[in-house]
Amino acid sequence: MPSPAELTVDLSALAANFRTLEAIGGVPVHPVVKADSYGLGAAPCARRLMAEGARTFFVARTSEGETLRRALGDAPAIYVLDGCVAGRAGRLRAAALQPVINTAAQLSEWRYAGGGPCGLQIDTGMNRLGFRPEEAPEPFEGLELVLSHLACADDPAEPMNARQRDAFAAAAQRYPGTTRSFANSGGVFLGRDYAFDALRPGICLYGGGPEGRPDPRIRPVATLTAEVLQVRDVPAGETVGYSRTFTAGRPSRIATCAAGYADGVLRSYSPAGQAFVAGELRPIVGRVSMDACAVDVTGLEVGVGDRVELFGPNRMLDDAATAADTIAYELLSAITARVPRVYRD
Repeated sequence: MPSPAELTVDLSALAANFRTLEAIGGVPVHPVVKADSYGLGAAPCARRLMAEGARTFFVARTSEGETLRRALGDAPAIYVLDGCVAGRAGRLRAAALQPVINTAAQLSEWRYAGGGPCGLQIDTGMNRLGFRPEEAPEPFEGLELVLSHLACADDPAEPMNARQRDAFAAAAQRYPGTTRSFANSGGVFLGRDYAFDALRPGICLYGGGPEGRPDPRIRPVATLTAEVLQVRDVPAGETVGYSRTFTAGRPSRIATCAAGYADGVLRSYSPAGQAFVAGELRPIVGRVSMDACAVDVTGLEVGVGDRVELFGPNRMLDDAATAADTIAYELLSAITARVPRVYRD
């Protein structure tokens, strides 16, 4: 029996997106599986990507890397984007993780612990993590990867993209023999002069478009559904949910569905959100509450035990995100542990 709310992960679609991105970029894909593969489950997603040929992965935290190492074994390289944070060098080495060095202090910490394979991040304009180009260290033993991160890759017309690309190309020349990684998901689609030696996509692997809207080249991977708990008739003029934010303008049929913000369904899904039910997109009405949301199913044959799709192949992830005034990354990573993940391949 399906759970009240359920997140289905299509691993074959994940694999298809991996192949698509690699074909577009023309160089190997090194998947980003941080934040538990954006909420979809890092271990099953990474295993499937390994079956497609992925041999290098990126996580954000040391703890994520340790968990992934246990799941994947010794074979792949696992880079930690946080770098060698003070006091964690021993954990990195014990799990054979490769820190992405972001500061002089991190480089000293890593060397003091004995060093080993690692990456180096050059900040080409994001102003988040990494060395400014003029402050980057000289080549050092163990350095295998040089990377930077695009700030505006979801906007192909943004001039900053080319400025960052050129700055990265110049900085990376200082480190001959290393793998150069620059393109995130959006960057894959900017052209092969952004690809360098390895792509580093995240959201496009998991079904989000490179420009924050659906892209026909990217297949939906995650489907969030919820069970209908009750269907009721609401007379015209009565309200639905907390704070009376929705008033029925006509006699309406309202389905109460088993997914709320404790499951990761954002309150901002209402009033612009929609769910796919009985072959149609229907509005989410009233405020999303902790354990439930309400969908207007007037005129449809919908009963208790039926399921509504909050995002998936019939309600695209990026469209759902736009309606909630957010981005696909947040919708996926917000899905809580209460929602079971079901994997299909």
